[in-house]
Amino acid sequence: MADNKTNVEALTTILSVLKDLDVEAQRRTIQAVITFLDIPSLPKALTTIDNQATEISKNEVSFSENRSISPKNFIRDKAPKTDIERIACLAYYLTHYRDTPQFKTIDLSSLNTEAAQPKLSNAAYAVDNATKAGLLAQALKGAKQLSAAGEYFVQALPDRDAAKATLTNMRPKRRSKKSITKKNGE
Repeated sequence: MADNKTNVEALTTILSVLKDLDVEAQRRTIQAVITFLDIPSLPKALTTIDNQATEISKNEVSFSENRSISPKNFIRDKAPKTDIERIACLAYYLTHYRDTPQFKTIDLSSLNTEAAQPKLSNAAYAVDNATKAGLLAQALKGAKQLSAAGEYFVQALPDRDAAKATLTNMRPKRRSKKSITKKNGE
């Protein structure tokens, strides 16, 4: 058995990791841990608490993030400096605040106008560049969606160094042509 100090440290670590996730992601993560550790089914009291938490999340009450922020205030808080960053922020807003995980360029342009931002000189070009940067990904029927890297990038803003570090950490390491040739030539 672990002592109380170890239990508190474990709980603190778990909570610090989970606090940045939305309620549904927290539930999925906890369920995955329960499955991985082969913990028997939860007592009825805990299941009731989980059901209550689900009901609260359905009513759009969230303790981890204010979901009622306007697009104008969201963009102001994130302070994007480039069109690519602004596109990523708009995509994040559509995904998380408007429940629109897949969108077209016109949706981003309309939200940009609603957020009272300067007009994008060439929205399609900015969306293509954001896709090339890995912030957006292809979706069905020509639509786009926010990539995992884009999500972490926007969450890290306005701290640009942290945001860029997330992109660096998310990109797969490429092997040089030299090492590929050596391996194939063996």
